[in-house]
Parts: sequence; C-alpha cells; structure tokens
Amino acid sequence: MRTPKGRIMIIGGAEEREGRPVPEMAEENEDSVPFSILKELLPPSQSKKPVKVFLTALKDPEDAGKTYKETFSRLGFHNVEIINISSTEQASDPGLIKVVVASHAVFFSGGNQFRLTTILGGTEIASVIEKKYYEDESFILAGTSAGAMAMSKVMIYQGQPKEAMLQGEMRFMSGLGFLDNCIIDTHFVKRSRFGRLTQTILQNPTCVGIGLGEDTALVVSKGNVMECIGSGMAIIIDGSQIKYTNILSADLDSPLSVEGLVVHILAKGNGYKLREKEYMPEVK
Repeated sequence: MRTPKGRIMIIGGAEEREGRPVPEMAEENEDSVPFSILKELLPPSQSKKPVKVFLTALKDPEDAGKTYKETFSRLGFHNVEIINISSTEQASDPGLIKVVVASHAVFFSGGNQFRLTTILGGTEIASVIEKKYYEDESFILAGTSAGAMAMSKVMIYQGQPKEAMLQGEMRFMSGLGFLDNCIIDTHFVKRSRFGRLTQTILQNPTCVGIGLGEDTALVVSKGNVMECIGSGMAIIIDGSQIKYTNILSADLDSPLSVEGLVVHILAKGNGYKLREKEYMPEVK
C-alpha cells in the first residue's frame, strides 16, 4: 500500500469565512481562533503559494467564489484562483491541468457531492491531484461539506434516516478515492446524521465512519493519522467489533439494530489512526 506524502483536510461544513456569521460553536468556545480551519491551509511562510478553489460541486458558484477569495485574502493568501469545472471535457483541458500541477493547495467547496464526483471522477485533473497528493509532501488537498464527503472511495449520496434506520434507505457510489478505509459525513451534529452514518457502516463494515460537525475538520497525514481542529467535534464510528446486527435479515423498510458499535468523540487536539482504529488523546 502506497503512503501519500501530502495531507488531506476534511471539513464538516459551515467553516468560518468572510461574509458569514461566526459559527455558533466558535462563538461559544473561549479557545476558538478566528478562521481557525481555513488558515491551516497554508502556513504563514507559504502564504504566497498558489491555492486553487474548485467550485465544481455548485451549480451557481459566483457568490461562493467571491466569499472564498475575500476570506483567503484576509488570511494573507493572495495567490488564489477560483476554478469552476462544469463538465468532464473541461477536466481534460491542458491549460487547467498545468494550473493544478503548479498548485500548492487544492480546495473543494461544498454543494452536491454527486455533481462533484460525476464531473471530476476518473478525469485527468483528478489523476493529477492524486499524483500530487502522493508525491508532494508540501501539498494539501482540502474539502468542505460535499467536498469532504467526496474524498473517500465509498461515498454517501442519498438517504436520511430520521427516527429509525430503515433497511434500504441509504444510497452509495464511488467517491474520488483519495482516502481509504473510511466513509465521511458532514454537518453531522446539526443535521442529526448519526443514524445515517451508522447504517452506512453496517453496510460497509470494513470502513470507519467519520462524522464531522460544522466548523470542525480532520487533518489527515500519511493517509492515516487524523488530527481534529476547529470549534466543534468529530465522531468516529467503528463497526469492527459488532456482535449483532439484523442488516442481513431485515425486510425492506424495516428498522435496523446493532450491538457492539464503537464510537469515539474527537475535539480539538485529539486524533485517530484509521488503519489501526486507534484513538489518540493527542497527536504527537
């Protein structure tokens, strides 16, 4: 198994940025630092390095592009380019590929993860991003909301359990495949998605479920070691110790149950090792 040299940042959505209200968690958290997530994209010494913001997940990207441009400018990142690839043909454009090759950081906005992966999945630009992620130790690949969900090989694209987990209500597809061994969900606390991610893990038990709260992110090094940053929490759901579940016997639309699910809660500074399924009180 190849070990990537670059890093990935997956963000739960609603991260603090220019022109938006300060997230509730950040406002209440005394230790919160303004723009604490997006400022991690580049260290101050590298603020002049090129950042490419992909708005592919959005149908109407104009306002979002302006917001991210203003936010990164306020953080001192002035070499920022907004890219809106709206077709697979564009994703093979030699000029855009050169732009991505020269990038130091790539950021996927939120929107619709189905749209993002359908347009970029399997394209030359996706291959270039993957190559940089595996070979360039200074490269960082980031995504928020739908942009974070698309990072894994298996991706949720439909389904929202409410009062019960019902057999057959979840839908999955291939993501962009930059992260192994996990499935990512976002806006996790605000939109009550615990049941949704749990059912996803029941159907994909070799994967670890990652539920990201808003204004919260995990920074993944070497494709394995994750560190939590931001004002909220990240939830880890591990199905490797399940003793019982009726996922195989339940009829369509019947409630699902499970015994032995392992759940961890990460706050700022905590970590987790994906391959070892190991909680880390602090990342060293």
